Amino acid sequence: MDNTLNSGSGKVQQFLFTFAAFIIVIAGMRAAQDILIPFMLSVFIAVISHPLVVSLRARGIHTGFSILLVIFAIIAVGFGITSLLGTSLNDFTSNLPNYQKLLQDNAANFFAFLEEKGIALSGQAILERFDPGAAMSLTSTILSGLGSVLSNALLILLMVVFMLLEGTIFNHKLSQIFGGKKEKIDQIDSFSKTVKRYMLIKTGTSLATGIVATIWLSIIGVDYPLLWGFLTFLFNYVPTIGSIIAAVPPTLLALIQMGFFSAFLTGIGYIVINLAIGSFLEPRFMGKGLGISTLLVILSLIFWGWVFGPIGMVLSVPLTMTIKIALSNFEKTEWISTLMDDPKIGFSGSK
Repeated sequence: MDNTLNSGSGKVQQFLFTFAAFIIVIAGMRAAQDILIPFMLSVFIAVISHPLVVSLRARGIHTGFSILLVIFAIIAVGFGITSLLGTSLNDFTSNLPNYQKLLQDNAANFFAFLEEKGIALSGQAILERFDPGAAMSLTSTILSGLGSVLSNALLILLMVVFMLLEGTIFNHKLSQIFGGKKEKIDQIDSFSKTVKRYMLIKTGTSLATGIVATIWLSIIGVDYPLLWGFLTFLFNYVPTIGSIIAAVPPTLLALIQMGFFSAFLTGIGYIVINLAIGSFLEPRFMGKGLGISTLLVILSLIFWGWVFGPIGMVLSVPLTMTIKIALSNFEKTEWISTLMDDPKIGFSGSK
């Protein structure tokens, strides 16, 4: 009897210690976000860039020169994005108060119209709780937050260089650590390859989504199409709800700029793009095991956004997906990874 009580008490203590350690780690991450965010962006860029370095080395180019070429390409892309988006972001930020006022006026007119038709709604109370201009403000906050992080561009690039150098000798270090134990080396190598594959596919589909969205918004005539296309690219890393979040600001802008029909076309365009790329093409490339449930997407968006702010929202799903892939590569934690799966994977597998 005493042994049973002691065993139960020991498990409770272990859980409490683990939970306390988790809280301390999260508090530390929040406190150190000025250091961790540039580091995570460096890891993100290095993971995407490493296959390019490997490809250049396979063509007989020296490792150092391959990394130098990739870094020059990253710098060129960074300067291109900054030059294209800088003016648009500044203009949008300066016009933000006017856009918010116009949205509130449109919403007030809509509620007044409903009241004339005999539909009694407390429009003022709804507007106080659900500000239609909040989506515009969130957009400006996220893009400004990204800009402030990229002010550490030199530090990020230096970390990317050293990460790419380490990546070229990573397998050699693993063989030294595990003394040639093939099973352990294969587990870590499988984790590394799966993360790289996920990041590359997700970046490719996100880039395609952003480009198509930019072209569609330019055809309709919505202001700042490059800005909204870039926002779509960023939020496409968040499956399911990311495209919805990215569609709200340009749809609202189309509404106040050109009217209901243009807003309708904008919204429909985003739905078609999301269905074509997010629901059809992406799953074909991803395959099974590289999806997470919508509930987990929302929870990770809230959690990482709370820990790291706007940048955490953008990186929320890649971070969660990396944890999921790591859990799936170890037998003892594979069940946790299964719980995180997209339900559609489970349904298809049960047939």
